[in-house]
Amino acid sequence: MPKAYISGVAMNVPDRVVTNDDLVTEFGIDTNDDWIVQRTGIKERRFAPAGVGASDLALPAAQRAIERAQLDPDDIDIILFGTLSPEYAFPGSGVLLQQKLGLRETPAMDLRNACSFFLYALGTGASMIEAGAVKNVLVVGSEIHSAGLDLTTRGRNVATIFGDGAGAVVLSATDEDRGVRRWKLGADGRYAEALAQRVWDTRARPFIPQDADGNGIVSPELMWAQMDGKKVYKHATTIMSRALRELVATERLTVDDLDLVLFHQANMRINQAVQAELGLPDEKVPHSISRYGNTTAATIPMLLAECVEAGRVQKGMKVAMVAFGSGFTWGAALVDW
Repeated sequence: MPKAYISGVAMNVPDRVVTNDDLVTEFGIDTNDDWIVQRTGIKERRFAPAGVGASDLALPAAQRAIERAQLDPDDIDIILFGTLSPEYAFPGSGVLLQQKLGLRETPAMDLRNACSFFLYALGTGASMIEAGAVKNVLVVGSEIHSAGLDLTTRGRNVATIFGDGAGAVVLSATDEDRGVRRWKLGADGRYAEALAQRVWDTRARPFIPQDADGNGIVSPELMWAQMDGKKVYKHATTIMSRALRELVATERLTVDDLDLVLFHQANMRINQAVQAELGLPDEKVPHSISRYGNTTAATIPMLLAECVEAGRVQKGMKVAMVAFGSGFTWGAALVDW
């Protein structure tokens, strides 16, 4: 049976850097750098200009990941795309990326697992390769959150957290004893509305209220993302540490056997709490949230790309990844590099 290994990885972020001070001076949000850093660990994030969509931001990352895998775009057998900020309600952004890559009839699947997307996609892509159905899978997470944030004081608890970015990996088949060793996924829909953006609620009739002229009217609580921060923090810290322990235990390993652990970059306070619970030293737990904020579907592949480029990931290392997000959904994976 073939194994699935990460043959290429890359990231792409917009040029515009938005600092915490910029949120105050340019957008008029009643906040400050100390308030944001203390609660999230974020100092700056990237915002894309108008006219740039999730597939646009994804394209350079996808192209570089394919090139680093020493492949051509035509070698990709399927695209797995994840975003919370698609160009359209439908179709998904995967087909838009397919077109931009110049591909014809290559299947594209969109996975809506928010912050846990990369782990869900990693498990899906690895399973396809191990089944012998495909040889090369392009996994891309890309977010244009800046277009969907309430950048006012009213929305500061959410708006200060998110940024734009894209990360891509290529999963390829190999006969070597390496690659995705184990993955574990989970979900608990009881908490679906604790972190949600409910603008497309098709239970309502009409699903978007209209004025007398038929123009849609969306109230702020439906238009913008809503988050119960305390509930998210409580479950994230508990579930991420549990998921990682359970994952390594199935391989008869311990957390101490891991060489590098990549957390979803949602909140530095969450990650530090999980790191302390697991007893992981700082040198094994890289972070990028201070520079990019939470790019949801893109955080882990972006962080992985930085680690690879910096030489922090070497062949033979045991690399673990773990994420928690909206749904609630979560996942963990162990990769033999």
